[in-house]
Amino acid sequence: MLKIDQLSKLYTSSFLKKPTHALRGVSLTVQNAEIFGIVGPNGAGKSTLLKILLGLVKPSSGSVYLNGIPPSDCLCRNNLGFLAENPCLYESLCLVDHLVFIARVTNIPRGQWQSMMTDVLEKVGLGHVATRPIRTFSKGMVQRAALACALFTCPQILILDEPMSGLDPLGRKMVVDIIRDYNAQGNTVLFCSHILTDVERMCDRIAIMDKGQLKVTVTPRQLQTEVTCNEGESPLETLFIQVVEGGC
Repeated sequence: MLKIDQLSKLYTSSFLKKPTHALRGVSLTVQNAEIFGIVGPNGAGKSTLLKILLGLVKPSSGSVYLNGIPPSDCLCRNNLGFLAENPCLYESLCLVDHLVFIARVTNIPRGQWQSMMTDVLEKVGLGHVATRPIRTFSKGMVQRAALACALFTCPQILILDEPMSGLDPLGRKMVVDIIRDYNAQGNTVLFCSHILTDVERMCDRIAIMDKGQLKVTVTPRQLQTEVTCNEGESPLETLFIQVVEGGC
């Protein structure tokens, strides 16, 4: 579903003209119907990687294919859903307005999108406030509203940047259940998160990034059998610290 080969991104400061390597030779493959998690400290290159996958940033070198199509091809968007860490929804519009807009720009027939809207509003638990302006939503409600927009067209691959941001425990559980249900239907999920416990319990594989490089990729089973935990830490937390501090 997703193939990344020797991907690199070099930024050059317009002031000091000093080059910064946001990504350094990242290679990974995400299989169909897999939940793949990416973790790493701030500045590890996670957001740059997602922006390249979405076609928002061009790589300096390397290649990316989503379901065999490069991000530069607009056809790549047909089966792609995205949730940003800080969603930018129109505050004066309601969630229904956003979903209707998506339906129209993607040419979904009216008779079809009405039932799709009912289904996605039920999934994110916002049916009772779907006609209220977004400005009246809490941060967690905005996050769930943006997730509804990402899921609305039933994409084959869902890319999520910090999907649990701003959510209370019940909201986090709801999003976890939504992701698992979406994946159980044969779809692929790629997401970044700083909440390591959620990553560890949800993902089929987990990649740890640091300083623009993909340092290690593991499965939850490997974490349980091959990582000796420090006191008070989960296996992923222990491995994360070892990687970032240079001990792995």
